[in-house]
Amino acid sequence: MKKITLIIITFLFTFGCAQNNNKETVSTNQETPFLWKSASIYFLLIDRFNNADKSNDINFNRTKKASKLRGFEGGDIKGITQKINENYFTNLGINAIWLSPVVEQIHDATDEGTGITYGYHGYWTKDWTALDPNFGTKEDLHQLVKTAHKKGIRIILDAVINHTGPTTALDAVWSKEWVRTAPTCNYKDYKSTIACTLVENLPDIKTESNENVELPKPLVEKWKKEGRYEQEIAELDAFFKRTKYPRAPRYYIIKWLTDYITEFGIDGYRADTVKHVEESVWKEFKEECDYSFELWKKNNPTKVIDTTEFYLLGEVYGYGISSEKDYNFSNKKVDYFDNGFQSLINFEFKWNAKQLDSYEELFVKYATILQGELKEYEILNYLTSHDDGQPFDPKREKPFETATKLLLASGTSQIYYGDETARSLLIKDTNGDATLRSNMDWNDIKTNKQIQKILKHWRKLGKFRANHIAIGAGKHQMINKKPYVFYRTYAKEKYKDEVVIGLDLPKGKKEINVRAVFKDGEALRDAYSGKKAAVKNGKVIINSEFDIVLLERKK
Repeated sequence: MKKITLIIITFLFTFGCAQNNNKETVSTNQETPFLWKSASIYFLLIDRFNNADKSNDINFNRTKKASKLRGFEGGDIKGITQKINENYFTNLGINAIWLSPVVEQIHDATDEGTGITYGYHGYWTKDWTALDPNFGTKEDLHQLVKTAHKKGIRIILDAVINHTGPTTALDAVWSKEWVRTAPTCNYKDYKSTIACTLVENLPDIKTESNENVELPKPLVEKWKKEGRYEQEIAELDAFFKRTKYPRAPRYYIIKWLTDYITEFGIDGYRADTVKHVEESVWKEFKEECDYSFELWKKNNPTKVIDTTEFYLLGEVYGYGISSEKDYNFSNKKVDYFDNGFQSLINFEFKWNAKQLDSYEELFVKYATILQGELKEYEILNYLTSHDDGQPFDPKREKPFETATKLLLASGTSQIYYGDETARSLLIKDTNGDATLRSNMDWNDIKTNKQIQKILKHWRKLGKFRANHIAIGAGKHQMINKKPYVFYRTYAKEKYKDEVVIGLDLPKGKKEINVRAVFKDGEALRDAYSGKKAAVKNGKVIINSEFDIVLLERKK
């Protein structure tokens, strides 16, 4: 990593992040304040999103014929930046982009029963200190963050501390002081989930160790060959001198991951395989993330978006909003919110979206919990993901319903790339999760009118959500059961946000009761149709071809 030199700031620094992990911070330098709990996060696999630089498609002689959708397809960081510049994310109302891991992947491919597979997904680390050239360069990542921040979009990277990449003929296993290669996890209790490998041939970092260890020989040899060994050693010496940590495996990785904060100014991390790592490690990781984020802000005062704290999102597989705050390992309970995490991925939302009989049941459930026992915390809802073989709508038969439920529910929303275009999740001749990871369907957006209609629906809801934090973070109240009308309200200090939403309404002329929120004479706008109306006798009349209304005060 490029060494970052601390710039001494002689004036009072006012952009410090919140010290309390659970403190809600409302930005005040935007027309619509930013809150992670009401954000829309777009998750993409770099290799599958957009190829803007074909010159980096093949590196390290990765030329074996991979199984279908199990090799590198060409997507890169420049491709994401290109779409930011084209306002693709802005038009979807996206507040943050979560990228699959950018670090250098194993050089060879594996064949572990699912076909010949390269590390195109980013989760098979060879070197945490380098970007994989298939994804791009450091200059590319700098440009992406800079471009995103100018658009008010935050960048989240993916952090893997649990394991290295698989061992291959070109990728040697690290020493036994660093990793274990057995047993394989059976998930019966805490130890059999933590002190084990997720699958065979995925060496598990000994994150529990506090013993000083030497750097892995393969890494030392690699750095020397690349001419950066002395620089890396100097940075490690400085890190361990500052922190007083032992030179144990986890602290090396924490140092390497937090360098991406101080060098590039990323805004958050999604932590992978959280429950397979001791919970105390994540608390240590968050402390170093906060330190690094503060350092970046001090070094780059003109680039700071606002006072929002560094975001740490956890993947605790199986955690759901109906669960206790603690995760139950059968013989031990762990509260991950109190171990560094601001937010956890909610694995329950897709089931609630299927099983609850009405929009109201879904919406009131989430609003009640997030305004109640989880009021000080956050959850991330999703309906499709890169490794969830049971998505809400596997055949993409309900793309409009998917958008409506995901984007109008309380909590943070995660759009998986292609949700908004009904990108197919059933790809012929694929094996395992490869079927979920096809290339983004840019051509279909240009040529398919049905997909254009679907995308337009996602954009309308997404931009409305982005303009109104009451949707994700506000109080929910039903106005009318049938046709279904409800309102959301949010108030904090001097900021207030109120909206009325109607679903499954009659097409054409519709009369909507808004007296619980808006006063007679107020001018309102339906953000879905663009129609405007004034409140009269506690009601507004909207005449549109749609069965949805998204009512806001006319600006």
